[in-house]
Amino acid sequence: MKIKQIKTTYEKACAVEKPAHKLPKRPNILFRTVMLAASVPDLLATRFTFTKKRMEEAGDGPYLILMNHSSFVDLEIASYIFYPNPHCIVSTFDSFVGKSWLMRQIGCIPTQKFVSDMTLIKDMSYAIKEKKTNVLMFPEAGYSLDGRATPLPRKMGILLKKLGVPVIFVKTEGAFTRDPLYNLLQKRKVKVSAEVSCLLTAEEVKNKSVSEIDVILDEAFSFDGFRWQQEQGIEINEPFRADGLERILYKCASCGAEGSTEGKGTEFVCHACGKTYELTPLGKLEAKDGDTVFDHVPDWFDWQRAEVRKEVESGEYSLDCAVDIGILADYKGIYMVGDGRLKHTADGFVLDGCDGKLHYEQSPICSYTLNSEFYFYEIGDVISIGNAERLYYCFPKNGESVAKARLAAEEIYKIKMPRRRGTVDNNTKGEQP
Repeated sequence: MKIKQIKTTYEKACAVEKPAHKLPKRPNILFRTVMLAASVPDLLATRFTFTKKRMEEAGDGPYLILMNHSSFVDLEIASYIFYPNPHCIVSTFDSFVGKSWLMRQIGCIPTQKFVSDMTLIKDMSYAIKEKKTNVLMFPEAGYSLDGRATPLPRKMGILLKKLGVPVIFVKTEGAFTRDPLYNLLQKRKVKVSAEVSCLLTAEEVKNKSVSEIDVILDEAFSFDGFRWQQEQGIEINEPFRADGLERILYKCASCGAEGSTEGKGTEFVCHACGKTYELTPLGKLEAKDGDTVFDHVPDWFDWQRAEVRKEVESGEYSLDCAVDIGILADYKGIYMVGDGRLKHTADGFVLDGCDGKLHYEQSPICSYTLNSEFYFYEIGDVISIGNAERLYYCFPKNGESVAKARLAAEEIYKIKMPRRRGTVDNNTKGEQP
């Protein structure tokens, strides 16, 4: 899927008016049916099936539906499971580009990833209480990088208590294995299934504390796509299964070099030391020679996190890279405004560019994680920062790891937050026109 790119000046992009807020629409049966019909080819290709658990306790709805997020097929799965009942979908702002009217008709509610958005809470409440419509939300807010859950926001229980409705959880299995984000949009032949369960009844939401609800959510969003594949004995025999693996495994576990790894075909190699692995059909890493340092991809990813943490704590961590800059201001397209430099340290992000016209700073405690994605709308890997007024999409020019930036942002947040001791901090600062 691609997105319209509009080349323009920074001044013109900043002058673009934000879209006016619109209340969510209850999707009618025609659009719900069209969406289901469009989903049929992928559902047939994946031989999709689902089971139900404790759903008799959920009542008739409306519900808040929470779902793990691995690939686009998740939306198709939801359209099938809950048809013909209507549901609104919490969607990213960028997904409205070029198709805002259609997105509204199918019930989508736009929001910005990892940016505080009180309007979203009001919109969700309106859809549930006024329109009597289920609301589907992906609390991870982005696709999984390594087959495990992206960190969830704390105090989700506050939202659940405000809505006061049963919480349904849809857990998919096989969706990540079929189409992992790092693998360059190349789909594998994998069966996909889901379990639909009542995670919390309305009474349980009312009686449990926010911290208790957070624990329940953390347990629900505890999964490992690679481990699931191995336990189920699912073989991926496609010859491209290791393509793009360097996007998540950017640091060699043997020599420590960064930016020298490459996944190609069925092999994963470090060009600095020559260490070579095969990504087996069962999703394990096996060294071609010598010892296998990590045979489980998520274990390697966790090691990289620990290494980033060490860099942060020692003061050695920094990202300073040349980037192409896009601004998302409305639903017409992403405005490509020129180039600049993105810097990231324990003090947060600083973006400068557009011949000195753009300067933006973002606090390290602005968000618990970072919006970084691979091959964003087929443009390239991206780091997105910004606030409710404007989002900046930064595309590194020289292959810098956006996965490392996310890990660093998460670890810096963990370190900085305990030190606040209740003090108030502005999320962002900088020159805004």
